[in-house]
Amino acid sequence: MKQAGQIALLVLALPASALAEVDVSEWLCESCPFEDGYQSNVEAGTTYVSDEDIRYGNATGYDKDGMYLNVDGDGVYSRDGYRQSWRVEDLGLDSRVVTVEGARQGRYGYWLEYNEIPSRVFGTTETVFDYNSGTLLLPPAWVPAGTTDGFAALEDSLKTRTIESDWGFARVGGRWIASDAFEVYANYSRQTRDGIDIKSGSSYTQAALLPRRIDYATDQADVGVRFRIGSGTLTLAYYGSYFDNRNAALTWQTPFTAPPGATELTAAEEPDNNFQQLSLSGAFQTDFWQSVLAFSVAMGRGEQNENFLDYTSNPNIPGAALPRPSLQGEVDTSNYAVTFTARPLDRVRVKLAYRYDDRDNSTAVDEWSRVITDVFPSGELQENVPYSFTRSRFSAEADVKVLDELRVSAGYDRNELDRDYQEVAEQTEDIGWGQVRWRPASWFELRGRGGVSRRDINRYDEDVAVSLGQNPLMRKYNLAYRYREFGELTAMVSAPTKPLSFGVTVFSADDSYSESKLGLTSSDEMRYTVDLSWKVSDAISVYLMHGGESVEAEQAGSAMFSAPDWNAVHDDEFHHWGAGLHWSPAEGKFDLRLDYSNGEGDTAIRVDSNGVASALPKLTSSLDSLRAEMAWHFSERLDLTFDVRYESFMTDDWAIADVAADTLPTILTLGASPYDYDIWAVGVGFRYYIGERDLQLAD
Repeated sequence: MKQAGQIALLVLALPASALAEVDVSEWLCESCPFEDGYQSNVEAGTTYVSDEDIRYGNATGYDKDGMYLNVDGDGVYSRDGYRQSWRVEDLGLDSRVVTVEGARQGRYGYWLEYNEIPSRVFGTTETVFDYNSGTLLLPPAWVPAGTTDGFAALEDSLKTRTIESDWGFARVGGRWIASDAFEVYANYSRQTRDGIDIKSGSSYTQAALLPRRIDYATDQADVGVRFRIGSGTLTLAYYGSYFDNRNAALTWQTPFTAPPGATELTAAEEPDNNFQQLSLSGAFQTDFWQSVLAFSVAMGRGEQNENFLDYTSNPNIPGAALPRPSLQGEVDTSNYAVTFTARPLDRVRVKLAYRYDDRDNSTAVDEWSRVITDVFPSGELQENVPYSFTRSRFSAEADVKVLDELRVSAGYDRNELDRDYQEVAEQTEDIGWGQVRWRPASWFELRGRGGVSRRDINRYDEDVAVSLGQNPLMRKYNLAYRYREFGELTAMVSAPTKPLSFGVTVFSADDSYSESKLGLTSSDEMRYTVDLSWKVSDAISVYLMHGGESVEAEQAGSAMFSAPDWNAVHDDEFHHWGAGLHWSPAEGKFDLRLDYSNGEGDTAIRVDSNGVASALPKLTSSLDSLRAEMAWHFSERLDLTFDVRYESFMTDDWAIADVAADTLPTILTLGASPYDYDIWAVGVGFRYYIGERDLQLAD
C-alpha cells in the first residue's frame, strides 16, 4: 500500500492528465477551444470480500477473502491551448490501470498507459506434477500403471495448483504536427502473460492434463507520416509485431506405464515469430457529386524460424535426420482496398468498395518421418502443408431519402475465396439486403432490415478429406454450401413531453446446409432486446432492460464411418435482465446508484441414434450481480463513499462435474469443479476533490 500511495502522489503531482477513454486526436484541433481550468479527485479506501473464490477474482483482482486497500483517481488540466489528463484505477489490486494523456492544440499529443488484467480460471484443480527447470516431475514414490485406478500413490501425491495467469499491457505514443501539410505519429506497446494454463500431454492411448507454465511477450510498433495534399491526405506507415516465448518446449514424466525410453516426453511450445508490414493509405474529397475516394495498399511478411525438436527424445529409437533444422517459415501478405462514396443527388447517397487480401505461404515443403508419441516410428513420410489463400470482397449500397420521414437502403456484397490444400478450393458468397427507415415524428423511429445470402462451392474434394482421415460424406460447416435468410426489426420511442425512452430490437436468422449429408445441417437463431429509461424527476432516473437469444442447430453423423446413422439437436437459450436507479437529491447531500443484473443460460443436447432417442444432461449457468454505490458529500472538497457488491455465479457442466483426477481410466485429469459461489464485497473510502469540482472543460 505504501508503494501504491507513492505512485498516486507522483501522478497527482503532474499538472493533471490521462488517457484510455479520451481520444487525444480530438484535442489537436485548432478550432476546438479549451476552457482553462483544473479539476481532479483521488479516492482511497478499503474493501472487505466475504469469501475466497478464484473465479470471482477474474479481471477484478478480488480472488481472496479479507481486506483490500485501494486507490483511484482522475483529473484534467487545461490552460493556454495545452491540455492534460490522468487516471488511476484499482491501484491496490491486480487489475490496476494508470493512464496519462496530453496535447498542445494543433502541435503535438502524447499518451502513456499501463494496465494489468488477472485471468483466473480454476482454483479447485489438483495435480501430482512439480515444476523444476522446465520439466513437470512426478513424485519420487510414484508407481506407473496402465490405468488411473492403478495409481497407488495418487491420493497422497495430489496438491492444489491454481490455473491462473496475469496479463500486462504497456503503451506509449505520440503525434507531432510539424505543419498544416505534415505530421508524424508513433505507438509502441508491449503485452506480457505469465502463469499456468492447461495442456494435454498424450502417450498414445493415454493422456494427462498438464499444468503448463506460460511466459511470453508480444511487442508491437506502429509508426507513420501523414501528408495533407489539397483536400486529401496520404499516410505512409510501418507496423511490426514480435512474439517471444520464453518456454520453447514442455517436458513431462508420463504417469502411465511406458516402454523403455518413453517415460519422459517433450512437446514444442508456440514458436517465436514476427510480422512486419508497410502500408500506404489516402483519402481525397472532390466537388464531383460531393464524393470521397479512399484507398489503402499494404505489403507484409511473417517469419518463423525457431529450431525444431528432434523427432523423438527416446534414445532407443534410431534418430533420423530432420530435413532441415527449423521451419524457415515465410508468409507474404498483400492487402488492397478502395472505397468510393458520393451523393449524385440531394436525396441519394451511394457507396462502392472493393478489398483484396492475399496470403502467400512460401515455406518450403519437405517429407517428414514422425515418431508416434516417442514410442514407434510411423513408417510413413508426410509433407508439411503451407496453407495459402486469396480473398476478395466487393460491396455496393445506396441510400435514398424517398420522403422527409422515409429512407430506403439496399446493398449487395460478393465474397470470393480461393484456398490451397483444403477440401474446398474455391468458394463464393452473394449477399443481398434491404432496409427501410421510417421516422414520422421526432419521437418515433421504425427500422426494418432483411436479406439473404448464398455461399457456393466449386466442389468438395473428397480425396483431400480422406487424406485427413475424414468421412468423405462429411462437410465442414465453414466450407459447406449454405443458404441464409435474416431479418431485423427495431423500434425506438422517445416521449416528446416526458423524459422517457423505449426501444426494442428483434433479429432472426435461418441457415440451411442442404447439401451436407454429414455435419451441420441447419441452424436457427433468434435474439431480442428491450430497454426502457425514465427520468422520473430532476433527482431520480431509472432504467430497465431485458434480452434473450436462442440458437437451435442440427447435425448428422455416422458411427460406422459411412452413411448417416445418428443426428443431434443442440438448443441454446440465454436470457438477461438488468435494472438500475440513480438518485441525486436537489440539496446535493448524497448520490445513490443501484444496479442489478441477472443472466441465465442453458444448453440441451438431444441425440437420436438408429431410432433410439436420448439426451445429455443440461448445461446451465446463472449469474446474479447487485451493486450499490453511495457518496455522502461532507463538503465541497470531501466525499465519504460506500460500495456494496454481491455476485452469485453457478454452473452445471457434466463434462467436469464429479470428474476427479482418476475418474477416467486412461486420462489423468486436474479435477476441476464447476463454478459455484456467493460473494459479498463491501467498501468504504474517502474521495477528495482538487480544483473546481463541477468545472466542465470544453473538448
